[in-house]
Amino acid sequence: MHTQSFQAGAAKVDITPPLGTLINGDFVTHYARYVHDRLYVRALVLQHGAAVVAIVVVDICVMDKAFLDAVKAEIHAQAGIDPTHTLISSTHTHASGSVVNLHLAAADLPYRQTLPGLITGAVVQAKIKVRPAKLGFGAVDVPEHVLCRRYFMKDGFVSRNPVTGQAEPVKTNPFGSEHLIDRPVARMDPQVSFLAVRGLDDQWISLLANYSLHYVGDWENGTITADYFGVFSEEIRRKLGAADDFVGILSNGTSGDANIWDFRHPERYPKGHFEKSRLIGGQLAQKVYEAMGDITWQTNPSVMACYLDLPVGTRKPSPAEVSAAETLVAGSDYENFSVAHGDALQKLYAREQVLLDTYPHTVPFPVQVLSIGNGMIGALGGEFFAETGLWLRENSPAGHYFTITLANGFAGYVPPAHEIARGGYETWRCRTSFLAQHAEEEIRMKVVEVLRNLASC
Repeated sequence: MHTQSFQAGAAKVDITPPLGTLINGDFVTHYARYVHDRLYVRALVLQHGAAVVAIVVVDICVMDKAFLDAVKAEIHAQAGIDPTHTLISSTHTHASGSVVNLHLAAADLPYRQTLPGLITGAVVQAKIKVRPAKLGFGAVDVPEHVLCRRYFMKDGFVSRNPVTGQAEPVKTNPFGSEHLIDRPVARMDPQVSFLAVRGLDDQWISLLANYSLHYVGDWENGTITADYFGVFSEEIRRKLGAADDFVGILSNGTSGDANIWDFRHPERYPKGHFEKSRLIGGQLAQKVYEAMGDITWQTNPSVMACYLDLPVGTRKPSPAEVSAAETLVAGSDYENFSVAHGDALQKLYAREQVLLDTYPHTVPFPVQVLSIGNGMIGALGGEFFAETGLWLRENSPAGHYFTITLANGFAGYVPPAHEIARGGYETWRCRTSFLAQHAEEEIRMKVVEVLRNLASC
């Protein structure tokens, strides 16, 4: 006799940092002066018999692997969920508390100490709330809000790599040079993928969506906001008519080369603070709501997970490059640093070379795949380009597939090898872009291997 054994629960916990907390996501540190909207950790727990997975999305820019490994260990201690079955990712809002050093932006140590307990608490609450449920996957294309931010430029424009000094054919975010844009480098991923979860009583539990748009950023420095991710999470609850305990979640997809700044048609979006994030978050929620009718509900889906730390090589400066960088660092005034200064990037990236020289030649890169009913979710610990996400979806054996990035760690940008050769901001060697040139290929091939192995179980 067929027995219903699938259960699900969801919870969210407020993680809004106090005023004065350090904010990262920029070249320099900012301080929280104004809270526009609350930040949350949102957790979804899915259980089939003894198999349990937790999917956790945090309103924060990035979280490093060591930090998250410790959080997963505590989740295991308090909720009994295996660390390999726990996926924790960042939305990548650039207006949240900082727990990682990025460029000249420091981590806020008190917030780094506070956040783990809040993340763990959300998972514990979600686990307590599991009840008989059903789920379904869906997808809808929303191409109008994903633009490639990397451009080939017309003759006469020169962009230089601040690490090597060499000219590059690609320019990321060509502010002030819009008239010299030739064409975008690549196509973006237009799909909003989602996993909807309801109780057997048809009451909503959660909806996890995924979109490959970097962030919107229509706020002043010093603001705390969840960006369009937070707007979506609340708007989808309203459109579904769900109760207050419903947890809407929007995760970040393969958005390393995507954003919403339309350099060729700058007038098509509103200019006021938060207007663009409200527009985009609301429209994404509407599109997902309209796609609900296509869901095939699964009442007893299986749940499986596979996690591994893949050894991946790093790009490190040569001894001569380190020596030259040290000379530049010794003469740089980082206390009064301003990106507006003409040689600012050279000085900033010189410091990065000195720090990167201490990195190992190989690092463990987190690769994770969740298999849930007729769908699969990949999780990668870095910022990947749309090309990677599109390729993985095309080569996935599952009926539904999407990739959550900035998950289980942070190894910076992971561009395909040919994009590293083209150059551009995302490829400049530093602590946020340091994996070996062919790392992206190694990682996605491993993901497909894991996808196929899980599919055959």
